[in-house]
Amino acid sequence: MRAHRKPDDAERAVGASDLGGPAVELTGVSIQFERPGDDPLAIVTDFDLRLSRGSMHCLAGRSGSGKTSILRVAAGLVPPVSGAVTWEGLEITGLADDVVTNRRRRHVGYLDQGGSLVPGLTAVENVLLPAVPDGRSRELGRRARDLLHRLGVGKRATYYPERLSGGERQRVAFARALLQGPAVIMADEPTASLDRATADQLIAMLRDLADEGIAVLVASHDEHLIAAADSRTRLV
Repeated sequence: MRAHRKPDDAERAVGASDLGGPAVELTGVSIQFERPGDDPLAIVTDFDLRLSRGSMHCLAGRSGSGKTSILRVAAGLVPPVSGAVTWEGLEITGLADDVVTNRRRRHVGYLDQGGSLVPGLTAVENVLLPAVPDGRSRELGRRARDLLHRLGVGKRATYYPERLSGGERQRVAFARALLQGPAVIMADEPTASLDRATADQLIAMLRDLADEGIAVLVASHDEHLIAAADSRTRLV
């Protein structure tokens, strides 16, 4: 059974000011893995985190330490066993799934490990995926292409994922996460499987997003990314 410490006061004080409350706040969150025929495995116990816009926080630790589990709970993808998850003053714990999903599309840009893209869609079509429930518009189409250009892959807009390098796929995934203008970007091991130069470019993009006023929450064991964050929680 694993029990993780809470961040200390310096680590919890992420960001100097709040806009309508912290972008993401986890209070007393516990997470466990259900095992059929056996007792549940405790992954995280009584975990606290407070993240404001304009700050970058890293959940650091080895594989299996609970980083991804915390990130998924913070993104409202899975509920905690206990505790509360709050987005800018709105506690999402216990809300209906469709309510959380609709709120997440506007509040959170989520990048899973590897920045997975849909193979049968072009780069720009992948970027536009979050807009599908609301219907695509000419304005969103322009925004999608502008984001791809900003991230250095504008000339790859009509390429399918198999024609993109790992770094290019990750940039397309970033554009997709940014499409709806989220308050928070959450990224799971965003530099995994990238060469050092490409990884450092990606870290610089995350740092720029935080400096532009977006809250950035990453899970990583990359010491370069950990060092670039304003604060960090090391899991054991």
